[in-house]
Amino acid sequence: MADSSAPHSNGGAGAEAEAVPRSPAPPRRVALVTGITGQDGSYLTELLLSKGYEVHGLIRRSSNFNTQRLDHIYHDPHATPSAARPPMRLHYADLSDSSSLRRALDHVLPDEVYNLAAQSHVAVSFEVPDYTADVTATGALRLLEAVRLSSKPMRYYQAGSSEMFGSTPPPQSEATPFHPRSPYAAAKVAAHWYTVNYREAYGLFACNGVLFNHESPRRGENFVTRKITRAIGRIKVGLQTKVFLGNLSAARDWGFAGDYVEAMWLMLQQDKPDDYVVATEECHTVEEFLQAAFGYAGLNWKDHVVIDKKYFRPSEVDCLQGDSSKSRRVLGWKPKVGFQQLVEMMVDNDIELAKKEKVLVDAGYRDPKQQP
Repeated sequence: MADSSAPHSNGGAGAEAEAVPRSPAPPRRVALVTGITGQDGSYLTELLLSKGYEVHGLIRRSSNFNTQRLDHIYHDPHATPSAARPPMRLHYADLSDSSSLRRALDHVLPDEVYNLAAQSHVAVSFEVPDYTADVTATGALRLLEAVRLSSKPMRYYQAGSSEMFGSTPPPQSEATPFHPRSPYAAAKVAAHWYTVNYREAYGLFACNGVLFNHESPRRGENFVTRKITRAIGRIKVGLQTKVFLGNLSAARDWGFAGDYVEAMWLMLQQDKPDDYVVATEECHTVEEFLQAAFGYAGLNWKDHVVIDKKYFRPSEVDCLQGDSSKSRRVLGWKPKVGFQQLVEMMVDNDIELAKKEKVLVDAGYRDPKQQP
């Protein structure tokens, strides 16, 4: 005989569905990103949002908006309901101002801090060495100190650079000694050792990512790879005929920025903090980049490239090629985009950009002599 006290499975009269208690949703992880408006910052923000993070970015006060790389994910809080906006917020702060960093950390209370901000152009660092050191080196120290003094434990990522290796012969790994050849590289070395010191002295979960050159369609237009692909687009539509470059023999390990931000995130997910080299382990000269990019566009680079001595550095770095075996072994990271695919991605983007620029020129809204 059936037990009349059992709940009816057919939902008949007198039956009540028993409420199943739900486990509370895990709290959303919070990340704070300096340099969020840059190439790496935009890709990292996309990655973190895709993983369910709430992302806060620090930006410097400027008379001009510099958020183009975030336009596709940033929504004006006055124009978009909160439910329709991605969980991303921007805050004014500056690595040269300790108080603004403390306020930002105290307000946001992030779980993870990614320090990507810097004066990151090597050639420019020779022109503004004091500023480069203040922002790139001492700025990292200010942020580390703010993290140390915070009421909440935070994991910290410091963006390093292959330029720190300088004239040390390749391949370069975590065990390779640094020999910086520019104010930028020297400042990055200082930031690296500040990070190691705070990890050892105060027990901070602080990691250095020594990233080799990483490019994308979002790369700044005064960096050599983007300068080349930008010129190709303008040449194809008739807005430009020549591009002026420096040392074509310089060799670099070029990867895709979208791949490299995943390595940043993986470093902060480990049980113990450490330092990692991130690289493709392939090396190409600037001339090889020219051949690949111009060739893909159906052009001969020798018809359009002019060597200008002003683009040579006071102290050159001949070859940077990474050994990322530790990152591949410990983090399980490896690059997905190869050299030729990266080149084609950038050329395709800049040809389309040049076509839009041509419309403005033809309509009289832009001077055709105004080159990026």
